[in-house]
Amino acid sequence: MTDSDQGLHLPGTSAAEQLPPAYPERAAHGTAGTLRAWQEEAIRRYLEASPRDFLASATPGAGKTTFALRLAAILRSNHTVTQIIVVAPTEHLKNQWADAAARAGIRLNPDYSNADGLGYGRHYHGVVVTYAQVAMKPVQHRLLTENADTLVIMDEVHHGGDALSWGDAIREAYGSARRRLSLTGTPFRSDEAPIPFVQYAPQGDGSRVSLTDYDYGYGRALADGIVRPVIFMVYAGKMRWQTSTGEEMEAALGEGNTKDVTSQAWRTALDPSGDWIAKVLSAADRRLTEVRQQIPDAGGLVIATDHASAKAYAYQLREITGEPVALILSDDTGASERIDDFSQDTSRWMVAVRMVSEGVDVPRLAVGVYATSSSTPLFFAQAIGRFVRSRRRGEVASVFIPNVPALMQLAQELEKERNHVLEGPKSAEDMWDAEAAMMNEAEREDKASSELLDQEFTYQALGSDAHFDRAVFDGVEFGGYAEVETEEELDFLGFPGLLEPQEVKALLQARQSRQAKRSAAKQGILEHAPDKAEAPEALHRTLGEQRKLLSQLVGMYSRVSGEPHKDVHTELRRVCGGPAVAQASVTQLQKRIELLRRRLRP
Repeated sequence: MTDSDQGLHLPGTSAAEQLPPAYPERAAHGTAGTLRAWQEEAIRRYLEASPRDFLASATPGAGKTTFALRLAAILRSNHTVTQIIVVAPTEHLKNQWADAAARAGIRLNPDYSNADGLGYGRHYHGVVVTYAQVAMKPVQHRLLTENADTLVIMDEVHHGGDALSWGDAIREAYGSARRRLSLTGTPFRSDEAPIPFVQYAPQGDGSRVSLTDYDYGYGRALADGIVRPVIFMVYAGKMRWQTSTGEEMEAALGEGNTKDVTSQAWRTALDPSGDWIAKVLSAADRRLTEVRQQIPDAGGLVIATDHASAKAYAYQLREITGEPVALILSDDTGASERIDDFSQDTSRWMVAVRMVSEGVDVPRLAVGVYATSSSTPLFFAQAIGRFVRSRRRGEVASVFIPNVPALMQLAQELEKERNHVLEGPKSAEDMWDAEAAMMNEAEREDKASSELLDQEFTYQALGSDAHFDRAVFDGVEFGGYAEVETEEELDFLGFPGLLEPQEVKALLQARQSRQAKRSAAKQGILEHAPDKAEAPEALHRTLGEQRKLLSQLVGMYSRVSGEPHKDVHTELRRVCGGPAVAQASVTQLQKRIELLRRRLRP
């Protein structure tokens, strides 16, 4: 079979050598008359191998839909298949896929339901369904697949492992398909559930790693100018809350606290009634205003944890901007229409819970606020994927995140390639330890649940504050501590919305240098200015270091005063507040350290 017979003109040398990496027009939704280099390269690889299963991983915004539909058109034209079935993660994406397919000359029915049986209309070439829809009636979908030579396109195929029953249903429904094309922008899961029709290679340690037939990651797409560079605006601040035991806690985001303290501080930061989220939303809106000077229709997205928070954030943004805010709630029947409306208009802000975390294409999104408590690599990658879709070269995305260790690591590793890893078989000893740990955890949860019934107190956010902490770009940190609405913060919020990646880095370095000199001047240091502005407190110290220092000071004070260590700790808790040392935050430990230092001074 020749290239012309397959319906695609393929040059004699590699596609990457023949085509520019990005075209002036935006190649998306299956509408492009020409293919990007990676798309043609991936199609070439597919046609050369002619496999039954093919897994293509491409970063969000690179054009997976275009690639899949062009390949589907080729396979139909050469009679490899006659029927196309697309499996999408959400109902909203069904119409999006059908619209894209129509522009590529393929007629798909997005309204097909399980009640329709095996009929979907003779004038269609196939259907678009959801993973949940298939899981409800896998046998029916298997019969539909076997009605004709079928290509099944599984969009964001990792959803096939969302539940054991889903994975089984997908295998049942499409195990007999002639061809299966799996697509993903995030080729990994947060658990160990195997993804249907994905091959895994055994590793030396007993684990298995997923094998991708074609990879086009964010780093390569950024170098090609196909996706936007992402700058993370990191905000920290002091948090105060009451625990379920009645203890008043205080901690700063970014400190080396325990996981529990970090989690509660993060929760407090996202509390709609606190100052932290209010200041971050205001800063994000100032950034959006700057971006809209170069990109007039640029929009912003706030990703919230739950419906109540989303509604509160939307209200705050209306107060800040004086404009309506699109509120997208997953259980709202009009959500898909509101997403479409926002995508096509020029309004400023949209607030959503989880519905726009994956697959929804709103190319004008340029500023984001990550105001959710989810920290899995999968969700984070999907969320950031909403902002990387580029319409023209030079667009820059800005995403505001709290200074939480898990998110900082994900932000710094944005360009890191990932594969799905399944852990290998565990030894009997490992399995016993794991089972014992699970039983102990279950007992603790049961005990905690029973105790909560008798407790007088519940978690309550008491107060929060925010300051700009740093910017992260290409895994590198820039800038330092800056109070909100100061020149130092505005330096980082005010750079242009249209910049090449190398210009972004140079500008951030210049902003950092200017901030450091300004900070040095305020401190009366005119020479040898630091490379980075310093925070007013030693927030870089880890929790372990603080505990060790406190212990040393308690020992010194005990020798001087003759009081037992236990009594010294009790007095410190009485004066400074907070729980025992093991549960105290870095901020609370620092207060006790400062008190002891004052008392030890001659």
